[in-house]
Amino acid sequence: MTPDWSGLDRELEHWQEAGLTLPLWWRDDDAMSQSAELDRLADLSAALDLPVHLAVIPQGVTPDLARFVADHPQLIPVAHGWAHQNHAPAGEKKAEFGSHRPLDELLDDAERGLTRLRKLFGASLRPMFVPPWNRVSPEMLTWLAGAGFTAVSTFGPRSSAKPASGLLRVNTHLDPIDWKGSRSLLPPERLIAQAARQLRERRLGDADNTEPYGLLTHHLVHDEKVWEFTAALARRLLAGPAEAWIYDERMS
Repeated sequence: MTPDWSGLDRELEHWQEAGLTLPLWWRDDDAMSQSAELDRLADLSAALDLPVHLAVIPQGVTPDLARFVADHPQLIPVAHGWAHQNHAPAGEKKAEFGSHRPLDELLDDAERGLTRLRKLFGASLRPMFVPPWNRVSPEMLTWLAGAGFTAVSTFGPRSSAKPASGLLRVNTHLDPIDWKGSRSLLPPERLIAQAARQLRERRLGDADNTEPYGLLTHHLVHDEKVWEFTAALARRLLAGPAEAWIYDERMS
């Protein structure tokens, strides 16, 4: 069944009537090596002309990923924690960089990941820290810039653009996967309504429209429904008020 996009389409019309622009960015998590799914992600990114900030797990990354990224400049590597390992106690939400470990240990792992990725990807790596499960100790934010990072990205509207000196926060806002249920696509009508609501809040000044609107995907677990919805949503946004956004550390 074809999703009903009319609610979002109306909101996009309001944006165009108001002469507003939506900065749009794309983050895809959990990359470690080249795969058929990564090939598809790169092809979709090229077809949309929307670059993907590829969150790479440093501990598990393989050299073939660096070679693939070098051949596909629309893929922009960023650091996805260190090992994507859960350190939260049983019964708590998963986190690798939560408050469950000493701060020095968190920073050591983050810096180790950045060093490893810089050796593999060189100048193409952007020093953005993406904590696994989108959770990070607030205390750690103060020190990330000292570890070499210039940006941090989690999920949900940011409360401030600069959570610490020298550190820009650029979050993601829409994740199409039903992680707690089918692990396929969430109900399309729910996602469309969520996107329309988020854009309406930005248009009315109830949310920060200077923060790029972030699509969050995980290419390794997509089924056809997730691929198709992601492509359809991105095309609609780009045909309207959206303009592709790429992180540059000079923004911090």
